[in-house]
Amino acid sequence: MSEFITGRNSLLAAAIALWACIAGCSTPDTARSDIGQTAADATAYEAAPVRRWHGGAMIAAANPLAVDAGLAVLRDGGSAVDAAVAIQAVLGLVEPQSSGIGGGAFLLHYEAATGDVIAYDGREVAPRGASATMFLDQDGKPLSFPDAVRSGRSVGVPGVVRMLELAHREHGRLPWARLFQPAIDLAERGFRVSPRMHDIGTMAQRFGSLSPDAARYLTTDGKTILPVGYVLRNEAYAKTLRQIAAGGADAFYTGPIAASIVTAVAAEPRPGTLTRADLATYRAAQHEPVCRPYRVYEVCGMTPPSSGGIAVLSVLGTLANFDMAANDATTVRGWHLLIEAQRLAYADRDKYVGDDRFVQVPIDGLLDPGYLKSRAALISLDRAMPTVSAGTPPGAPIAAGADPSGGTTGTSHFVVVDTHGSVVSMTTTVESLFGSQRMASGFFLNNQLTDFSFRPIDDHGVPIANAPAPGKKPRSSMSPTLVFKDKQFLLGVGSPGGNAIIGYVAKTLVGILDWGLSPDAAIELPNVVARGPVMIEEQRFDPLLLDELKAMGHVIKSGRGAEGSGLHAVMVMPDGTLEGGADSRREGVARALDTRPQRAAATH
Repeated sequence: MSEFITGRNSLLAAAIALWACIAGCSTPDTARSDIGQTAADATAYEAAPVRRWHGGAMIAAANPLAVDAGLAVLRDGGSAVDAAVAIQAVLGLVEPQSSGIGGGAFLLHYEAATGDVIAYDGREVAPRGASATMFLDQDGKPLSFPDAVRSGRSVGVPGVVRMLELAHREHGRLPWARLFQPAIDLAERGFRVSPRMHDIGTMAQRFGSLSPDAARYLTTDGKTILPVGYVLRNEAYAKTLRQIAAGGADAFYTGPIAASIVTAVAAEPRPGTLTRADLATYRAAQHEPVCRPYRVYEVCGMTPPSSGGIAVLSVLGTLANFDMAANDATTVRGWHLLIEAQRLAYADRDKYVGDDRFVQVPIDGLLDPGYLKSRAALISLDRAMPTVSAGTPPGAPIAAGADPSGGTTGTSHFVVVDTHGSVVSMTTTVESLFGSQRMASGFFLNNQLTDFSFRPIDDHGVPIANAPAPGKKPRSSMSPTLVFKDKQFLLGVGSPGGNAIIGYVAKTLVGILDWGLSPDAAIELPNVVARGPVMIEEQRFDPLLLDELKAMGHVIKSGRGAEGSGLHAVMVMPDGTLEGGADSRREGVARALDTRPQRAAATH
């Protein structure tokens, strides 16, 4: 870690799942209004975002109602962490297909007053009753992904509430209870179902079957998905938030809320082993972020159990050996180099990264400049590598089995810059679409444990780093990222998208840092994800460049696999303005809060 980042922390002692067709169990205590009922906070989803602002503060997030809740907190003098609490509470209501208090998150925080960067780890953990074979059937073969997700075994101990409480205790400015009021009001008064929530509900139904919980919540009659504009209320969620607001995270991890979670997980099919003791003993964690120089920048990401920070930095560290400014987005060589660097990074990530409390993760070796230079030397400027294997970085374990398991896209990302210049970059998830589709106390529970390898050993009998174990956290690809230049905050960025997150974030960083694009322009570049066959967002990609990539030997996979990004970013521009980017592939916005003195209106 560089001298710059060490100094920063001197005060510090954290593909679209179309088959998310899960059966569930517990009965949600929710209520809906008729479509014609007025919802006081039913903001239009087509509202024009504010992309650029001088002074003040800015939020970029996946839903305008969540952005407005965060801005209201900032307007009242709240911090970036205060706004994050409010944003998460609203996202869990209006975007339940992606995140919520029944899931987990990773948060990077930059404190402007001290220069410290802290990583907060709210990743879910496997219960004590988990085992290495929990996702194998009676014949010792891996369960199908839908069967695993629809089981109670998929639910890990949720971590986001405890993590946010920890971050708020250290960086909050407003009272904890105040931060939940926007979400409580929305849950009680109602909000209009957005196009994306409707579409994802339809998708989940089309590619499988909705669980009883999901069907009751997401349909009008058990079959018809709530239409766009339907005013949806969730009184059970409001009740839950009131309890958390009054009693802190303990109200979530003990008492009636915890009991409802355990009941939901214990129901058929394939009941899970999560207990009230598992919930009561959950603790969020703080870490130093993993930070490395990239050209004139310092880039910070998340540590294990997320592989995102390591893999994104591996991509950048490999590309540091090439002139990417000369090979920009208009050139086939620029895309070729990005693809090859991703292929190498994913191979290393699949083999070596897991929960570092259980397995040896050679972080320094994987990011060693000499090692990455040797990986870059494998790349031809004119031909795709015929095959890609993990390397042997310094400090690598003698034996490690690769985990090629996939990932899903029930995730969200947001960035907050507050009026004091402090920043939150947070990725939050329930894993699949609507998580496990099991509900407890008005919110969906995660299926995060399906991020584990279903097999504990590979075909050669070598243990897999990401195998399940009691108390272990499944490997993640979430990549909340902060970038600094000249020791000053420059950029916060991140995305949902399962294991494709690494490719989405790497593309955006290259677009901004190497190709000189604005956050919006970099986000809107075609997505390219190179883990196995190269997934390219073909409808956005230059057909001539695509043909050239194929001629170089790249195996291109057609379909929707590269389209699941939801990138959000906020950047400080050279003139001091804040510029936000919100991915047009979803329905997010970037909006600003102007704190400059306003001139009094003229009187006559």
